[in-house]
Amino acid sequence: MTVQEPGQNMNTEINQTVSNGTNSVDNLANDSLPKLPPADETTLGMQWQKFSSQVAIFLEKLPEYIGNFWIQYKVQITSVILIVAAFISVKIVLAILKAINDIPLIAFFFELVGIAYVVWFIWRYILKASTRQELLSQINSFKKQIIGSDNL
Repeated sequence: MTVQEPGQNMNTEINQTVSNGTNSVDNLANDSLPKLPPADETTLGMQWQKFSSQVAIFLEKLPEYIGNFWIQYKVQITSVILIVAAFISVKIVLAILKAINDIPLIAFFFELVGIAYVVWFIWRYILKASTRQELLSQINSFKKQIIGSDNL
């Protein structure tokens, strides 16, 4: 490498050196590599025809594959769908509640309604023994309807 004088461009010298070395390597590599024969149109056409027939057979049997998959994993797929639907429903309900809560007087109103309902429930069902028995019988009746058994 030579020392540069103030007026010389360093990039030109580097580009010439790199390009000269690359040309000699390319020429050596091209001479020693084996050459591939040119692609025949008949071979290429046969490959595409074979590939397209395989795709057509797969697409023809696709409904059968999906049907067998559904039959084999019906319970698991249904469970996953229900879990995803429940998750989406909870997200939607929470978004609606957050939007309602952001309205200035609505949140305060809902708190008042909740407090009033709790006070009414305690007054109606919890204070007296007879009303507690009535509440207990309603709860047992509801359990019987859901579970369907008298052994509670």
